[in-house]
Amino acid sequence: MSSTIMADYLEMVLRLLAALVAGALIGYERTYHGRPAGFRTHALVCTTSSLLMLVAVYEGHWMQSAAGMIQFDPTRMAQGIMTGIGFLGAGVIMKDGLSVRGLTTAASIWITAAIGILAGVGFYFPLAMSVVLAVLVLALFRWVEALVPSQIHYRFDIRFERGSEMSEADLRTLLSEHGFGVADMSYRLDQDGRVLRHTMSIRTTARTGARVLASQLVALDSVLEFRITPTGS
Repeated sequence: MSSTIMADYLEMVLRLLAALVAGALIGYERTYHGRPAGFRTHALVCTTSSLLMLVAVYEGHWMQSAAGMIQFDPTRMAQGIMTGIGFLGAGVIMKDGLSVRGLTTAASIWITAAIGILAGVGFYFPLAMSVVLAVLVLALFRWVEALVPSQIHYRFDIRFERGSEMSEADLRTLLSEHGFGVADMSYRLDQDGRVLRHTMSIRTTARTGARVLASQLVALDSVLEFRITPTGS
C-alpha cells in the first residue's frame, strides 16, 4: 500500500473523528435538556454526513478504473444530505395540544449535518467555528431569551354558572389588571344554557402572569372551571 493511500486513509479517519466529536458536543447539550434527539442522534448525523461526503471527495479510491473519465461534483452530495436531513428533523417536531415543540432540536440536527459536511471535505476551521457557535446558541442563548422581554401567548378557557358570572367587561378588566391582552374571544352556552363559557387568546410579557391569574381565579366562587394553556413553541 502506497504512502499516498495511507495518508488518505489517515485523513479520512481524522475527518470522521472530527465529525463524531462535533456532533457529540452539540448532542450533549440537547441530551442535558431532555430532548428526544440528543447525544447519539447528533453524533450519528454528523458522522454520516461526513461519511457521505468522503464518498464524493475520495471517489478515486472506489472508482479507480474510471479515474480521469468521470468527475463527481461533491456539492451534489451535500445538497442531497441537506435535503434528506429534513425528514429526520421533521420527526422531532411534536405538537402537544396547542404547543409545538422540537423546532430548536430540528434546527440543531440541520446544522449538525452541515458540520458533518465540513468535516467530510476537511474544512476544519469553519467546522470548529460552527461547533462553537452552535453550542453557544443552544446553551447561552437560552439565558438571553430568559432576560429579553417577550410576549407569552396562552389559550384561556373559563366557565361560569349562568346568572352568577362576572360580565365580559369585568373579565376583561381582571385580565388587564394582570397584564394580559385579549384577542379572539368566543361565547358559548353549555349544559342546556346553565353554563356560560368564554374561550380566548391572551398574551402577556409577565412570566409569572399566568400563575398569578390562576390563583386569582381559584379564589372566585363564580368560576366553575378554567384552563390556561401556553401556546408558544
